[in-house]
Amino acid sequence: MAFDVDGVLTDGVLWYGAQGETLKAFHTLDGHGLKMLAASGVLTVILSGRDSPAVLRRAQELGVAHVLQGIDDKGPAFDDLLARLGLAAAEAGYMGDDVVDLPVLGRCGLACAPAQAHERVLQRAHYVSAVAAGRGAAREVCELLMRAQGTLEAALARYERGS
Repeated sequence: MAFDVDGVLTDGVLWYGAQGETLKAFHTLDGHGLKMLAASGVLTVILSGRDSPAVLRRAQELGVAHVLQGIDDKGPAFDDLLARLGLAAAEAGYMGDDVVDLPVLGRCGLACAPAQAHERVLQRAHYVSAVAAGRGAAREVCELLMRAQGTLEAALARYERGS
């Protein structure tokens, strides 16, 4: 399952520091969703148009398997990754929010979008989150996948048991 960053894992607002660095705010709900999804055996990917050290650090914290940043044309990058992994596009999912994500959303087996995505993305999406980007939208998709694969209850039970 691949995720865009700005407008999916963040609320899409870009903050710039005094030195021109881009600052990003990530929600812990989304982060833990990605961690649980990866622990359930689903390969997680970040596919972003921007290149950010903050994204790389967050991805490392969450155990994201592949981080593709600075990608102007996401379609070929997505196809190249699938080829390297030996996967068909129908076996992969993607969550994006803007028109630059349409090439991937049109190829993948599960196209997801946050609630505030561009209207063309919403039209293409198989699943639209009930909550906004950067506020648990990615977590919602992670739990959707885990529920469908029968792994969510076991993952949540771990916390209820306290172990």
